[in-house]
Amino acid sequence: EGLIEFYSSFTEMFEFFCKNTTIHGTVRLVCSGRNRLKTAFWTLLLLASFGMLYWQFALMFSQFWAYPVVLTMSVHSEPKMFPAVTVCNLDPYRMELAREPLEQLDRMAEDSVALLYGSSISRRFQPFQPRGNGSEQQPQPAQRSPVRLSRGFSLRRLRQPRSPVGFRLCNSTGGNCFYQTYSSGMDAILEWYRFHYMNIMAQLPLGMDISQPQEQLQELIYSCQYDGEPCRPSDYVHFYHPVFGSCYTFNSKGTDPFWTATKPGIPYGLSLILRVEQHDHIPLLSTVAGVRVMIHPHNQTPFLEHEGFDVRPGIATTIGIRQDEVNRLGGNYGKCTTDGADVAVELLYNNSYTLQACLHSCFQHRMLQECGCGYLYYPLPAGARHCDYNQHPAWGHCFYQLYSQLRRHRLRCFQQCPKPCR
Repeated sequence: EGLIEFYSSFTEMFEFFCKNTTIHGTVRLVCSGRNRLKTAFWTLLLLASFGMLYWQFALMFSQFWAYPVVLTMSVHSEPKMFPAVTVCNLDPYRMELAREPLEQLDRMAEDSVALLYGSSISRRFQPFQPRGNGSEQQPQPAQRSPVRLSRGFSLRRLRQPRSPVGFRLCNSTGGNCFYQTYSSGMDAILEWYRFHYMNIMAQLPLGMDISQPQEQLQELIYSCQYDGEPCRPSDYVHFYHPVFGSCYTFNSKGTDPFWTATKPGIPYGLSLILRVEQHDHIPLLSTVAGVRVMIHPHNQTPFLEHEGFDVRPGIATTIGIRQDEVNRLGGNYGKCTTDGADVAVELLYNNSYTLQACLHSCFQHRMLQECGCGYLYYPLPAGARHCDYNQHPAWGHCFYQLYSQLRRHRLRCFQQCPKPCR
């Protein structure tokens, strides 16, 4: 009967609500009606409680709209296709057309070492020595090399704290210059040599194919077996890397049933016996002897400078592998791409989409836009040319600034290149 009773005033209705509700703090408002201090205290306490309630509601809704996920892991043991394996001999060879300027560069490097550290250390530095026992006469090129080596960009020790070593780079007008410096003199020499090497190689004719192997596969790989069976000539693809030399990728497509992995263990995997040969070694471009190895998915460009590892000669090395497959949800759960078709960056690689392929393509497009030429180690779009200081004298000034911005995540390439969804 009391619930359907009509009240004559709002005060009576509020008093009835406060006495019958389960919000126990409201009854205190009625009981302390004669004490204004208590009424104010309980009013503030009630309002604070409602504030906490709505704050908890806000946290729940914000968590809901953040699309949280639960990581689910599952382990499978089933026949899988063996991954692609790329092996490089860490010996970039000297092209005949570039042999003369590269030998000049070796002598310039020896002079720079002598200038920085003295003649005694200079004698320990061994530049390029032609292979042979000394009595063999090296073949002379049929024509003079069209490649020109610049005598500029000399190494200097700066009179600053810690005495950094570097070389000077200027823009096209010469009004804006800076020193590309390194705290270690050896690091400075290696980067200086690499800078000149890129300029030399960029001057080779555009139509020249430098991917042809200088040596036969048998000179690098003495034995190749997979699952106890000998490898076939169709099982590998050869390409040339400007830093790591001749490279061979085994099972690059991943479609041949021969490469199906059915059992774990060393006898059932890929077994290689390699010979580390340094015919025309370039000591300041590749400072180590051994092989570079990278294990990667099929139809994927191997970025050996980022993901590969070295194996030293003279030892037996066993490498156990396990495939971890990551599936990202994408959409509201995060940014990812399935095949790169929805990425704003035009990819310069013909293989499947990877984060490194997108970052390299993004940087190359910025190089063409800002510097007017392309970076030697990355592919070029149609109609573009690689940078060299004879055609583009200020490209080094532009390149090192752009590369510094890329490393500091200021080129927006990392924002434009999402991770693959799988």
